[in-house]
Amino acid sequence: MDLSRRLQTVAHAVTPGHRVADVGTDHGYVPIYLIQNHCCETAIAMDVNKGPLERAKEHINAEGMAEQIETRLSDGLAELAPEETDTVVIAGMGGDLICRILEKAPEFFQAEIEFILQPQSEWFKVRHLLHDQGYQITNEWFLKEDGKYYVVIKAEAADGRADALSYPEETDYQYGHLLIQEKNPVLLEYLEKEMKKKKKIAESICTSGVAEDSREQKRAQRYTELMKEVKQMDSIIKGEL
Repeated sequence: MDLSRRLQTVAHAVTPGHRVADVGTDHGYVPIYLIQNHCCETAIAMDVNKGPLERAKEHINAEGMAEQIETRLSDGLAELAPEETDTVVIAGMGGDLICRILEKAPEFFQAEIEFILQPQSEWFKVRHLLHDQGYQITNEWFLKEDGKYYVVIKAEAADGRADALSYPEETDYQYGHLLIQEKNPVLLEYLEKEMKKKKKIAESICTSGVAEDSREQKRAQRYTELMKEVKQMDSIIKGEL
């Protein structure tokens, strides 16, 4: 099965030989790919909606993998026990939703399950949550596909390593400490584009006239915030952070 670069990256992040639970499986492509490529022997494909789960079941049956991949209707991790899996995959959801799913199932952190997470937004919330739960981020990927940027996070129990449970700067949570350290070229490209956007917004704030004092204050505050973000991005690009 051919996967998008995004889902291929998610699949390749899974530790080989692990039993996998794919939350929000949609078409079931990730579990199918993992079985086909001998990355794992069994998987559970889960979704909160019956329609996507039926589609996943059809694809699984078409590939002759009904014995290896179980489908399960589940709201997040509600219908899964930690002892049933070694790796939990959650891909293609907003960062806030991923955090809510994980916060409702603390037993998976306690069981030291591996997580492969691909948040579509609010990456910083996911990174903060992982550290708050005693996890370390062991690898990250940043990629571009069809004009969109994606981050994939691999996290494992920190095993008492206090240095793994926090980052020195908030920018490390915003953009990814490991990605910054390795000077990930796709991240740098993303930051260049974001920096230009923010500069343009800041310039428009300077040129727009506002009569009310309260609005003027808000405008000045917004300008200061934007320029701080621009400075942070520029520092990352120049390798100063």
